[in-house]
Amino acid sequence: MRRTVHLLTADDVLAWRARYDTMLRQRVLGTYRRELEGVDLDELKAAGLKVMSDGVARSMRELVEALGLEPGSRPLGEMLISALLPVVQTPPRGLWRAKGGVRNVLLSKWLGRESDPLASDEALIRRYLAAFGPAAVADIRAWSGLAGLPKAVAAMRDELVTFRDERGRQLIDLPDAPRPDPETPAPVRFLPAFDNAILGYDDRSRIIDDEHRGLSVAGERVVLVDGRVAATWTVNAGTLAVSPLRRFSKADRVAVCEEGQELAAFLSDHESDRVRIDA
Repeated sequence: MRRTVHLLTADDVLAWRARYDTMLRQRVLGTYRRELEGVDLDELKAAGLKVMSDGVARSMRELVEALGLEPGSRPLGEMLISALLPVVQTPPRGLWRAKGGVRNVLLSKWLGRESDPLASDEALIRRYLAAFGPAAVADIRAWSGLAGLPKAVAAMRDELVTFRDERGRQLIDLPDAPRPDPETPAPVRFLPAFDNAILGYDDRSRIIDDEHRGLSVAGERVVLVDGRVAATWTVNAGTLAVSPLRRFSKADRVAVCEEGQELAAFLSDHESDRVRIDA
């Protein structure tokens, strides 16, 4: 819900979507502030809801046309689809090995129910820490895109445990969360583009070197070796190609190849498990 496409359960999106209204508006305004100057966003939202209330899935262009706007009014369409209207992308988008243009329908029409009461920031913080803790408040803010979280953290301080990282930053976590021994082996893992294992933090140096930080927002798919980004990967003509960012040891190459074969077979239409590790 940070103005990117997310796969969410129905209950979660109904609970959390309203909390992101202000942030999503600000994100779109940050891109199109000049083009949207003087636009009454509440009026625009009301007009968009009136058109989309019929439950018909529309592309952004079709929505703009239905509103009687100029075909080039992309900033208005972006504001409607990305921020003002709670929408979902309809199939075949999001289906396994299926493609199709982006067509949007109101969330309430797709699910047959309205949004639930606004979920609390404390609940969001608990959910984040369960997945990504220990973490700093700055990490939670970077992941969620939301402001005002320090107040919520302070309100629940008694139910959290605290640590210090190598930089002296205070980290918080749930008291019963698993915290493996630092010497616990981290197996090779192939991550998709924009995976939250990387994007879930403000300080991404815990998983990716600063010189490669740009990969995390460039849509590159990466390979973790010993818990850190060590390569990128692509699939071409049935072969999974791995491009190391540093020299692999013999053991690293074997582990990457074995894990890569499992992934290649999973992704292949022809049960191919070919893996190539570039020099």
